[in-house]
Amino acid sequence: MSVDLLRAVLGWSAIFNLVLVTIWFALFRGLHDRMYAMHSRWFHLSEETFDSIHYAGMAWHKLSTWLLFILPYFALRLAA
Repeated sequence: MSVDLLRAVLGWSAIFNLVLVTIWFALFRGLHDRMYAMHSRWFHLSEETFDSIHYAGMAWHKLSTWLLFILPYFALRLAA
Protein backbone atom coordinates (compact mmCIF):
# COMPACT_ATOMS: atom_id res chain seq x y z
CA MET A 1 0.00 0.00 0.00
CA SER A 2 1.45 3.33 -1.00
CA VAL A 3 1.67 6.33 1.30
CA ASP A 4 -0.77 8.26 -0.87
CA LEU A 5 -3.36 5.50 -0.67
CA LEU A 6 -2.91 5.15 3.08
CA ARG A 7 -3.28 8.90 3.52
CA ALA A 8 -6.47 8.87 1.45
CA VAL A 9 -7.92 5.95 3.43
CA LEU A 10 -7.11 7.65 6.74
CA GLY A 11 -8.61 10.94 5.56
CA TRP A 12 -11.85 9.45 4.32
CA SER A 13 -12.13 7.23 7.41
CA ALA A 14 -11.74 10.28 9.63
CA ILE A 15 -14.44 12.15 7.73
CA PHE A 16 -16.78 9.16 7.87
CA ASN A 17 -16.29 8.72 11.62
CA LEU A 18 -16.75 12.42 12.38
CA VAL A 19 -19.97 12.45 10.35
CA LEU A 20 -21.10 9.31 12.19
CA VAL A 21 -20.57 10.83 15.64
CA THR A 22 -22.26 14.05 14.49
CA ILE A 23 -25.33 12.09 13.37
CA TRP A 24 -25.28 10.17 16.65
CA PHE A 25 -25.23 13.44 18.61
CA ALA A 26 -28.01 14.98 16.47
CA LEU A 27 -30.22 11.91 16.91
CA PHE A 28 -29.47 11.81 20.61
CA ARG A 29 -30.44 15.47 21.01
CA GLY A 30 -33.49 15.29 18.76
CA LEU A 31 -34.90 11.91 19.73
CA HIS A 32 -33.68 11.67 23.32
CA ASP A 33 -37.03 10.77 24.88
CA ARG A 34 -37.88 8.14 22.27
CA MET A 35 -34.41 6.60 22.50
CA TYR A 36 -34.59 6.51 26.29
CA ALA A 37 -38.06 4.93 26.21
CA MET A 38 -36.88 2.25 23.79
CA HIS A 39 -33.71 1.43 25.74
CA SER A 40 -35.39 1.54 29.14
CA ARG A 41 -37.67 -1.30 28.02
CA TRP A 42 -34.62 -3.49 27.42
CA PHE A 43 -32.35 -2.26 30.21
CA HIS A 44 -33.36 -0.82 33.55
CA LEU A 45 -31.42 2.44 33.38
CA SER A 46 -32.02 5.80 34.93
CA GLU A 47 -32.10 8.73 32.55
CA GLU A 48 -28.82 10.04 34.00
CA THR A 49 -27.12 6.68 33.38
CA PHE A 50 -28.49 6.57 29.85
CA ASP A 51 -27.14 10.06 29.14
CA SER A 52 -23.77 9.22 30.69
CA ILE A 53 -23.40 6.10 28.58
CA HIS A 54 -24.16 7.98 25.38
CA TYR A 55 -21.87 10.93 26.16
CA ALA A 56 -19.06 8.57 27.16
CA GLY A 57 -19.58 6.61 23.93
CA MET A 58 -19.46 9.79 21.86
CA ALA A 59 -16.31 10.94 23.67
CA TRP A 60 -14.66 7.54 23.17
CA HIS A 61 -15.60 7.57 19.49
CA LYS A 62 -14.20 11.06 18.93
CA LEU A 63 -11.00 10.27 20.82
CA SER A 64 -10.55 7.05 18.86
CA THR A 65 -11.10 8.91 15.60
CA TRP A 66 -8.42 11.42 16.51
CA LEU A 67 -5.91 8.78 17.64
CA LEU A 68 -6.49 6.23 14.88
CA PHE A 69 -7.23 8.39 11.82
CA ILE A 70 -6.63 12.13 12.14
CA LEU A 71 -3.24 12.17 13.88
CA PRO A 72 -1.72 9.47 11.62
CA TYR A 73 -3.12 11.37 8.61
CA PHE A 74 -1.38 14.57 9.65
CA ALA A 75 1.80 12.68 10.49
CA LEU A 76 1.87 11.27 6.96
CA ARG A 77 1.12 14.73 5.52
CA LEU A 78 4.09 16.19 7.41
CA ALA A 79 6.43 13.30 6.55
CA ALA A 80 5.84 13.38 2.80
